[in-house]
Amino acid sequence: MNDATWYHGLWHPSLGAVIVYTLVLTHVTIVSVTVYLHRYSAHRALELHPALQHFFRFWLWLTTGMLTVQWTAIHRKHHATCETHDDPHSPQIHGLATVLFRGAELYGVEAHNPKTIERFGRGTPDDWMERRLYRPYKRCGIAAMAVIDVLLLGPLGLTVWAVQMLWIPFLAAGVVNGLGHYAGYRNFATPNASTNLLPWGLLIGGEELHNNHHAMPSSAKLSVKWWEFDLGWFWIRLFSVLGLAKPLRIGPLVTPGDAGKCAIEETRIAR
Repeated sequence: MNDATWYHGLWHPSLGAVIVYTLVLTHVTIVSVTVYLHRYSAHRALELHPALQHFFRFWLWLTTGMLTVQWTAIHRKHHATCETHDDPHSPQIHGLATVLFRGAELYGVEAHNPKTIERFGRGTPDDWMERRLYRPYKRCGIAAMAVIDVLLLGPLGLTVWAVQMLWIPFLAAGVVNGLGHYAGYRNFATPNASTNLLPWGLLIGGEELHNNHHAMPSSAKLSVKWWEFDLGWFWIRLFSVLGLAKPLRIGPLVTPGDAGKCAIEETRIAR
């Protein structure tokens, strides 16, 4: 390998290709969070093929270091204690700036709360891979991702890796958990401060429709109005066509004349 090859990595991509590469990788991470961790693991709004489940677990190990049991437990606790002092990340309690810029810290504190994990983490993976690889070596995955990025892109790979590492802490732990309970519009008069945010659909995969989600947590689909865009639902439908997923519930559905407020109907899909 000559000096030029080392500097540009094994791939030698153009700047545009690097940007596309970064967006594709971060998008796969967002899909892993919204489809697998959120809609499948935390709320069981759909079924996923075991192979697809494990792909998402492996990808999250590479790009976030998050464990299914921890993320699931924290999110379930958020729903159970929303906007109270027990809520792990309410901007109404902790302040918007804290959740927006230190959301990952709040997540880390709650992830090491054994009572939270025991009470809210049930039904999550506890197989050989989880016990022998993902849990004890959860930081090894993100280290491996750094090596892959540098090998492909040279020193620029470190910048790409840094963007990958910040994507979920800022957009999910910060923007969704922070602004999604502080500013935006509401379709439903939920007993919490949840809001919908626009236009973040391509970046957050539908998670920005947070008020809709709190109105019907067990729904596999988060959009309710024709102009709302739930990219996570697109992927679920594609996985369904491929035989890799099966939505169990969709909703809420806004009924005519209710001004988009409290009338909620849940549509169950025949299993």
